[in-house]
Amino acid sequence: MLSTLIVVLPIFALIFAGRLARRIGVLGPHATTELNRFVVYLALPALLFDIIAHARWADVWQPGFVAAFGLGSGLVFALTVAVRLRRPRHLADAAIDGLNAGYANTGFIGFPLALVALGREAMAPTLVATIITVCVVFAVAIVLIEVGLQTEKRRSHLVLKVGRSLARNPLLVAPVLGAVVPLCGLEIPAPVESFLKLLGGAASPCALVALGLFLADRREHTEPNAGPVALLVGFKLVVQPVVTWVLATAVFGLPPLLTHTAVLLAALPTGTGPFMLAEFYRREAGITARVVLVSTIISVLTISGYLAFAM
Repeated sequence: MLSTLIVVLPIFALIFAGRLARRIGVLGPHATTELNRFVVYLALPALLFDIIAHARWADVWQPGFVAAFGLGSGLVFALTVAVRLRRPRHLADAAIDGLNAGYANTGFIGFPLALVALGREAMAPTLVATIITVCVVFAVAIVLIEVGLQTEKRRSHLVLKVGRSLARNPLLVAPVLGAVVPLCGLEIPAPVESFLKLLGGAASPCALVALGLFLADRREHTEPNAGPVALLVGFKLVVQPVVTWVLATAVFGLPPLLTHTAVLLAALPTGTGPFMLAEFYRREAGITARVVLVSTIISVLTISGYLAFAM
């Protein structure tokens, strides 16, 4: 438990820093939106480009692991969207809820935790899981949000409008451009490399500070109902790792290292991606903010329990 707590402690510290800065008036009421726009338009695209541009085929091509982790995340995402749409709930909000349940914090927590618990051999599959989470699952959610927000009824016009919106979205354009680098055998110049590292490194910390700012705001609307938060946290911390374990062991027969890596990463708390999208698209972010915070707190116990009994 101590090793898990050490890894997640900086997350709590960054959220608290944002909350404190807002409460004492260092940052104003518009800081959440502006900081989130910085992450969406600059920092996160740089991070996505950097991750894809440096992905080596030898590290990425692990079909069993890709299938187990990717299907685990995708099934939980789809199940959550289906459940939330029956409430009824807007498709854009249901897609964000799907991310709340299926978007593991592989980048900020996954790498250090996998290194401590499983060793350097787990770094390559962790990179694969990060690509699946922040690129593939994220992209599917963005497509659903864009479709849900369009009012065009004619299918051909709807496809064109959604396509134009997606083509202008930096969170989709950046990884596509990044993929050109390894596919064409290109090298990134050193100054550009430094630029991407500096800008991309700000994505997660700034997103967590923005989350703290959001939580600190005294809003007129009521607090989100505990029911949806509990449902989404349960899907994230229990359903996703269980589904991933079944896929890894009973379906794809992964070796122990890849099985433990897939399950451990699936058991991670919700990352800041859903919150960034909720703020960016001006959807209600209250549920998402609570899911990120609550899942991070509870994951200290659930991840420690898995490490103690399964390994």
